[in-house]
Amino acid sequence: MSATLDAPPLDPPPLDPRRYFESVAARDSVAERPPVCLYLEVTNRCNLLCETCPRTFEALEPPMDMSMDLFRKIVDQVPGVARVVLHGVGEPMLVKHLPDMIRYLKARGTHVLFNTNGTLLAPRKHQEIIDTGLDELRVSLDAAEAATFLKVRGKDMFDRIVRNVSTFTNLQQATGATKPLVSLWLTGLKETVDQLPEFVRLAARIGVKEVHLQRLVFDEAGFGMARADSSLFESTRAEEEAVIAAAQAIGREVGVLLDASGATEPGLSLKKQADDKPWATCRRPWSLMYFTAHGRALPCCIAPFSARGYENYTLGDATQQTLREIWNSPAYRDFRTGLVGDEPPKPCQGCGLRWSL
Repeated sequence: MSATLDAPPLDPPPLDPRRYFESVAARDSVAERPPVCLYLEVTNRCNLLCETCPRTFEALEPPMDMSMDLFRKIVDQVPGVARVVLHGVGEPMLVKHLPDMIRYLKARGTHVLFNTNGTLLAPRKHQEIIDTGLDELRVSLDAAEAATFLKVRGKDMFDRIVRNVSTFTNLQQATGATKPLVSLWLTGLKETVDQLPEFVRLAARIGVKEVHLQRLVFDEAGFGMARADSSLFESTRAEEEAVIAAAQAIGREVGVLLDASGATEPGLSLKKQADDKPWATCRRPWSLMYFTAHGRALPCCIAPFSARGYENYTLGDATQQTLREIWNSPAYRDFRTGLVGDEPPKPCQGCGLRWSL
């Protein structure tokens, strides 16, 4: 049997890589098709101390950058992969061979993106990033001004990031570069949602055309600012809904799209499903595979934020197994069976409406 996860013919044709989850037709214990998306945690190291990130508060795995050998080993087993996300719980731009990874994927026609905190998006790197063919560059900024940024992200680097992004988009405009699509991301907290209108205006000033309101994810114990009392999900007040609506209106005026982080718009992304199963629309265990810098297979990028202890939801090891062996292994089949039931796996229990699509 081939070690690659060769894709059967798709009918209809391949979907928009940004809506990769729509490739899933049936949700049974066995995935009928290979993953169309890979999340590769190219590093678990970071240079910020974000109050909403688990790695700030606990050691998830020993510090590691994913080697090119492991990167190629994983990618080469999914020759038809449509989308690859080069981030996890670390800062991708700390990895020296990140441009080589992007070029390797673009050579096979893959849609490639990563989230960055923007601190290392120095002007000397801008042309190289553009030249790789990267499709999306997502900058997690989380605030519209420096004081709030310091509170949420742990270091005083707001002005540097804004300059870096502005210089990058100016270069794109000057050279006619249409890629990567640059977007700004704000994690929706009760402490920061009031900054959303100014966040949209900031995006417009620095040449960014997309803003995403990202839902806070946390486990039952919580950590830092990732706690139930900071979350907007299921508890949005009228004044907070008004702020979101105002930000959307400003976006229309200045030419900036305000969207959510999943498959829906910001307001709906913060509400619970009518059938009281917030995990019920998830398609990730049938459409993607996530690997840490060490090669550990996890259910998705949300799992480290919503449940503790990698050993409790590890689904395989790419250094010891082929992806074919992992994808429909007993661990993966059990995980999928639980997700479609009334008692989903722990990482999925608090995930929420459409967020994890």
